[in-house]
Amino acid sequence: MAVPEVIPIAYEPRHRTEAIGHYAEGQFLGSITYAFPEGYRPDDGWEEHKRLYAVLHTFDAEGRYRDSDIWCAGTWAEQQRAPEGQYTPDSVLARAQAHLAKLLRSLPRRRYTDIAVRPFRLTVDGVLFGMLTGEDEGEPWAELYPDRLGFGPPWDGLYET
Repeated sequence: MAVPEVIPIAYEPRHRTEAIGHYAEGQFLGSITYAFPEGYRPDDGWEEHKRLYAVLHTFDAEGRYRDSDIWCAGTWAEQQRAPEGQYTPDSVLARAQAHLAKLLRSLPRRRYTDIAVRPFRLTVDGVLFGMLTGEDEGEPWAELYPDRLGFGPPWDGLYET
């Protein structure tokens, strides 16, 4: 079984695909994810290189990539310096969550539901974003980057990490 032309992604509330769905102009996929720049190998000081992003990708009704809003909220090192932990308003995580919520509110007639998108890729700040596809030992796969959500047969939209 080959990778389908359009890859289904199941909407799962309170899980990593909770910010996906349809809006007036097509489909959307939102996430908050940590990422390292491509080629970075963690060593001493890795905390300054691991960045937290608020991401919103948009697609047309047929799943063709349109655009992305990708915003870096800060680094893992900054998050660890948050005075009261990860949920204070000035923490990196709280900033990313607030930014994604603002982006989602900007989508007219937004509704959360399953989507299906075509492969795409882009690089921002040296970080790879997109839905990549391939085959490994004869098995087809698709993976959302940098979130590392893997999709595969039976192509039901459910992911593995």
